[in-house]
Amino acid sequence: MPGKIFICRTARRLKDDCSSLILLFDDRDNIFVGRILGIRAIIGFHAETVTDLHTAFVEAVDDYLEICAKNGREPQKPASTSGKLMLRIPSEIHNAALVASQSADMSLNQWATGILKKAIQV
Repeated sequence: MPGKIFICRTARRLKDDCSSLILLFDDRDNIFVGRILGIRAIIGFHAETVTDLHTAFVEAVDDYLEICAKNGREPQKPASTSGKLMLRIPSEIHNAALVASQSADMSLNQWATGILKKAIQV
């Protein structure tokens, strides 16, 4: 899909947590397209204007919550992860990361956490 990508936080809440969104502008169809990130369920929405996009977002969340209630399921909390991250990376990257962490006098976990925080600007 052509256009710009925006990742943002919104004040609208899903079960006490802020939701992260990815917003795209599709210049072929001249519409904004959005999707809630951080949960397994796919909650998407689209509209032609920013005002309508906000309305579509609220409706998509409300629809999701209604479907969960109807099916007797708890809505997923965004980013409700265990804190464990398993990666499969080439051994040369693993080795370079290990050397970098050791040269910084950190464990690989501490070093990777710092790199990830910096990458996502937390």
